[in-house]
Amino acid sequence: MKKVILAGGTGFVGKYLKKEYENLGYEVKVIARNHGDLNWLDIAKITGELENSTLLINLAGKTVNCRYNEKNKAEIFSSRTETTEILGEAIKGCKYPPELWINSSTATIYRDARDRPMTEEDGDIGTGFSVEVAKKWEQTFHQFEFLATRQVALRMAIVLGKNGGVIEPFDNLVKFGLGGQQGDGEQMFSWIHIEDLFQIIRFIESNKHLNGVINCSSPNPINNRAFMETFRNVKNIPFGLPAPSLLLKIGAVIIGTETELLLKSRWVLPERLIQHGFEFKFPTIKKALTDILQK
Repeated sequence: MKKVILAGGTGFVGKYLKKEYENLGYEVKVIARNHGDLNWLDIAKITGELENSTLLINLAGKTVNCRYNEKNKAEIFSSRTETTEILGEAIKGCKYPPELWINSSTATIYRDARDRPMTEEDGDIGTGFSVEVAKKWEQTFHQFEFLATRQVALRMAIVLGKNGGVIEPFDNLVKFGLGGQQGDGEQMFSWIHIEDLFQIIRFIESNKHLNGVINCSSPNPINNRAFMETFRNVKNIPFGLPAPSLLLKIGAVIIGTETELLLKSRWVLPERLIQHGFEFKFPTIKKALTDILQK
């Protein structure tokens, strides 16, 4: 039986991947801090489970949906870099290591882009706290080099799916008539349907020449205004009040998050996936939202 190790596999994305891989007949083991099959403190056991495994997927990391105070910043950094370090050391201890290690990264590594899209080849790395987190995360991952384990850093855009992620808060805004644009509405919104994320991982698994950095995003990013309009249309809600930047800043303090999550322009294209022939099941935001919201 093929075996997948899911590190940080108890969240929205991890639960989906676990279910889909089990449906395919894979044995799935989960590494988590508080529950799961394995614990981060038991490196020897992690090494043992990695022996003869097909795939290691690392999703571990404290949510960035919080205020960027010093305590949260430190936890955001450590929850990504330390877990990646542990996994790399565990692989080094394997006699028969996993064939493929996919480590999460983020499309937020690119700069706030309103002039052109960012690709793996010519994307500009940005500045600021979230970018520094992404850079350190990837540096920790790429410090390891293995002869028998292929490595891919997956720069994921915002993942859309049912039963988790960002859909619920957006849905609440729209239902209560607050589903207009955020800020000026011109900031780009790069996204990926969770089913396409799963199929991208499967595609990487089967295309054994793929390694390095891969953008995991829809080929059709849109701006915030178009995203909110499409969301309202799919929900058959005709209007939505806009949220000016100042109001968002006040609201972010109240609910304990950062406006960057809404106002940064993420304009990312999956150039390498397209070049290698990956076909998206949900290439447009209308098709994705219709699937998620009308199921």
